Amino acid sequence: MTRRLRIAWLPDGKRLHLRDGPMDVVLQAFGRAGDIARAYDAAIARMRGILDEVMSELPSPVTTPPSPVHGPIAMRMASAVLPFRDHVFLTPMAAVSGAVADELLAVMLSCTSPERAFVNNGGDIAIHLAPGQHFTMGMIDHTNRSCLPSKFSVDSAPGGRGLATSRWSGPGHSFGIADAVTVCAASSAAADAACTLICNAVDLPGHKSISRAPANTLDPRSDLGERLVTTRVGALSVAEKVAALAGGVALAEQYCAAGLIEYAVLSLQDEVAVVRLEGVSRALVLERAAASRGTAKTPV
Repeated sequence: MTRRLRIAWLPDGKRLHLRDGPMDVVLQAFGRAGDIARAYDAAIARMRGILDEVMSELPSPVTTPPSPVHGPIAMRMASAVLPFRDHVFLTPMAAVSGAVADELLAVMLSCTSPERAFVNNGGDIAIHLAPGQHFTMGMIDHTNRSCLPSKFSVDSAPGGRGLATSRWSGPGHSFGIADAVTVCAASSAAADAACTLICNAVDLPGHKSISRAPANTLDPRSDLGERLVTTRVGALSVAEKVAALAGGVALAEQYCAAGLIEYAVLSLQDEVAVVRLEGVSRALVLERAAASRGTAKTPV
């Protein structure tokens, strides 16, 4: 049954809020008024029934091997996870939120050419920037303790940009213990897949302060089946947090070197690691911090 799409303006009167079940989208386009109106109309039309479309493909990822997918969003999901699947378990559902953001942005761009535009689907953000344009992004500190980078700039790039965040807590499930991993890549779906894996790699297997449960006992329709996912992370020592982050940092460096992502910000309790590619060298910063969770914020 198709759900009723909720459409509203946010208080600033510029950002459009679309909600279909758990799909919670905020988007904005910048440019001429007529272009913006056409972009918004296209996004609204595409958003109608989008959750039903995604759910109709849900049985496909849970089979082994996965069944072929057919819808445009499912194809975006499958394409995003493909570069990561050679040596690690990953289903197309790892990129679902980012793929929806990419799809909505694509339909907006199909009917107009805004100077800038973004689609934020629950923290997974698809970005369009014309040459010379940029967005200033913020990091939301969920524990009200300011330690993460407060702002960073996203510049234009051929083919667009995307950001995504994964964490052990929240609506999704993770094998790891990262409070947050935020990734920038060529698309939101690609960032979604990468941050899922990097978040999984931040871990301390067998640690007594970490609790896990089969994913399908928490959600019978989980594509993770009986695999153990994290349900609780207790207090950790500095050495333990640094050791856990090291696994995620190593994977993020690998993805940077392969050109799969541009940078990643990882946090675990009061430790933060930043991995980025600058020219041909990788710069790693691991520092004490004051917050445990951060996500990318809607650009301005």
